[in-house]
Amino acid sequence: MPGKILIIDDAAFMRMMLKKILASTGNELVEAVDGADGVSKYKEHKPNLVLLDIVMPNVDGIECLKQIITLDKSARVVMCSSIGQQTVVNDAVKIGARDFIIKPFDAAKVLEVVSKNL
Repeated sequence: MPGKILIIDDAAFMRMMLKKILASTGNELVEAVDGADGVSKYKEHKPNLVLLDIVMPNVDGIECLKQIITLDKSARVVMCSSIGQQTVVNDAVKIGARDFIIKPFDAAKVLEVVSKNL
């Protein structure tokens, strides 16, 4: 059964890439442009899954994750990061992230992680 996925990334290109990969899944896709927008869209849409970039202006991915987990302890959040952010990803998992996807995105990996966590 399709769900709702919130994509939080300040880079329009990255959001577009994820939307293209996820277009065939039948899930409803919602976008947010930074962490603050992400928290507000989370409250509004109550998505089944969040794909969350780590490095963003204003509110970064880690702070956004903390706020989402505070709102909803059972939130399903998958971090998206470039290689070399392993310590940050580990911190995110300790806070409550379920998984992570490495950028640049590999379509098969994205679909696998999404289906496992949705």
